[in-house]
Amino acid sequence: MNAKTSPLSRQQLIEKANALISEHDDYFAGVKVSEVEQNGQLLVFRGDYFLDENGLPTAKSTAVFNIFKALTVALSEKYHLAE
Repeated sequence: MNAKTSPLSRQQLIEKANALISEHDDYFAGVKVSEVEQNGQLLVFRGDYFLDENGLPTAKSTAVFNIFKALTVALSEKYHLAE
């Protein structure tokens, strides 16, 4: 992995991500990270995307996408998933 980043366990990354979520401008109650995976040099975060009953995106879905994207940018430059 990248020598410039520190290894963290899956649980440690999820905890860090969830601690940062509330600082994002698009944050609303109920948003949380439940999964993380390594995709090349990027950490990809997942959780509830607040889809409607037909599985289609809602206004909240866009906010969640923006939050998870910001987490990817912020945390991928510092950490990688420990193996």
